[in-house]
Amino acid sequence: MAQRIPLPPESSAIDPRIDAARNDHTHEIAPDLAYRRLGIVNVVFVGRPGAADRRWVLVDTGLFGTKGLIKGAAADRFGRDSRPAAIVLTHGHFDHVGALEDLAEEWDAPVYAHPLEHPYLNGVAAYPPGDPSVGGGAMAALAGFYPRGPVDVGGRLRALPEDGRVPDMPGWRWIHTPGHSVGHVSLWRDSDRAMIVGDAFVTTAQESAYAVAVQRVEMHGPPMYYTVEWDKAKDSVVRLAALEPELVVTGHGEPMRGPTMRAALHRLAREFDRVAVPERGVYREQPARAEDGGAYRAPTA
Repeated sequence: MAQRIPLPPESSAIDPRIDAARNDHTHEIAPDLAYRRLGIVNVVFVGRPGAADRRWVLVDTGLFGTKGLIKGAAADRFGRDSRPAAIVLTHGHFDHVGALEDLAEEWDAPVYAHPLEHPYLNGVAAYPPGDPSVGGGAMAALAGFYPRGPVDVGGRLRALPEDGRVPDMPGWRWIHTPGHSVGHVSLWRDSDRAMIVGDAFVTTAQESAYAVAVQRVEMHGPPMYYTVEWDKAKDSVVRLAALEPELVVTGHGEPMRGPTMRAALHRLAREFDRVAVPERGVYREQPARAEDGGAYRAPTA
């Protein structure tokens, strides 16, 4: 069974206090970087407080039913009726695109994602089903019931530029980090070595409802029940660790920074097969790959 990598929270976790002066319900972790936890998942706001209309970006869009919370946080942080220049997706799993269709329409915002993720975002294909046999927790046990999509934002959907730029996020570049999904990407900024990793790795045991509730700070591989290519997931973690990040914002769990975080990330990369990969499972035995079409299912499947 995969194992956890515990971390001393006093030396690794970001101070989670909300900025009461702005009361925008986000946790600011850099002058132009904040996140909000919405149930089991985080969304990320990129832009300085008070940014004008179309001068900030939303990364991922949370669970279904959280549109109002995202819009409220955005209005408080950036200004009433302030719309993002773009919505950028790390990937299209249900907990990252729950409010996507509504927000993209109301804000009239372009949606950027890796081309391999587009079939899940333009109505063409559904994700492979979650694997409830891995992880051993309540969140994993329910994996077979999670929505698999697709959503359809086809008219607003754009491919991330081939040169690695992230539109409307100066200084950031995207990195293809497949494994958890075939078109998963992480975002990286050289200037301060900040990293938005989606679910390439996470900082809580996402398979466990208890761990999700208490948010104990630990370094983990991608959520097991949705990861479809374990060999590529390992390669992705190795690539991200090699960048020596100073700050990481994950899709699940608290953001983390500093040398203790980096040590744990390197250990995860080094010992990935032992600490992250399940001993058995549907996608360990038969990966769902884009190359052979196994990653894409008919929406009614």
